[in-house]
Amino acid sequence: MRGLQSRHVDVMTAPASITAYLRHLEVERRMATNTLDAYRRDLQRLAAFAARAEKDVADLERRDLEAAVRESMSEGRTATSTARFVAGVRGFYRFLRIGGRIARNPAEDLQAPRGLQALPKFLTMEQVDALLAAPDIATPKGLRDRALIEVLYATGLRVSELVGLRQVDVRLDEGYVQCLGKGSKERIVPLGDEASGWVKRYVRDVRPGLLRGRQAPWLFLNARGARLSRVGFWKLLKEYGSRTGVSHSLTPHVLRHSFATHLLDRGADLRAIQAMLGHADLSTTQIYTHVLEARLRQVYDKYHPRA
Repeated sequence: MRGLQSRHVDVMTAPASITAYLRHLEVERRMATNTLDAYRRDLQRLAAFAARAEKDVADLERRDLEAAVRESMSEGRTATSTARFVAGVRGFYRFLRIGGRIARNPAEDLQAPRGLQALPKFLTMEQVDALLAAPDIATPKGLRDRALIEVLYATGLRVSELVGLRQVDVRLDEGYVQCLGKGSKERIVPLGDEASGWVKRYVRDVRPGLLRGRQAPWLFLNARGARLSRVGFWKLLKEYGSRTGVSHSLTPHVLRHSFATHLLDRGADLRAIQAMLGHADLSTTQIYTHVLEARLRQVYDKYHPRA
């Protein structure tokens, strides 16, 4: 059995409860070295906080833990580091409660302050399927809306990029769209067969009726034959979200987040997702890895017999 000393855990100064928890993470949870070291540092900070309050870590109350989190933020730690600190504290007190070392868990539902960057909200595959099926495709408006939502989910475009698409930007036979993103930078994003099929139907069966013999470069048009606005798309998306029960915080950006999260969940390369989203910096795209980490953590804590 690998000892904690080999992982540089300071067992001589850490309280016994923290030492026991770190040993649990190492031996039973088989936590990676770097992650274990990070948890050790976080819990040592918690122990130092308790010492200044002249309390044992096991005796800290909820208000103490909230103060410890605020102190962690005031030290200039990043949002990710503070979120990990909170997660470590929650895990530690859950361990103490399950082991009968404390009567109640003071860290139950402990959260990082709202000032931290929130993980992006996204839909499940089932919610996406329900949303895509919501428009009544027997009507011109429903067929247009189905094509709109299909393209947004298939490409992860920003809403301004979506409504700004010209008909010449969508290469249906080649299977991609060209869009003008932030900083007037052009990029190419693949368009799947499903979305291409719905756009073809819209262009063939609906768009000419909206134009009424006029000409317009824009792909997606409103009822007057003019370019569909960002606000117009927000409203129709909210309408379908309300119908399907996924209206909670549903925005075009939630579909963009869903596009990226589902791709990453199925093994897509982060650099490829960065290119498709039009992120200038990979660090912006890396937020989606935190989404998956958080989901894995929830699944582990819920189902693992020794969590």
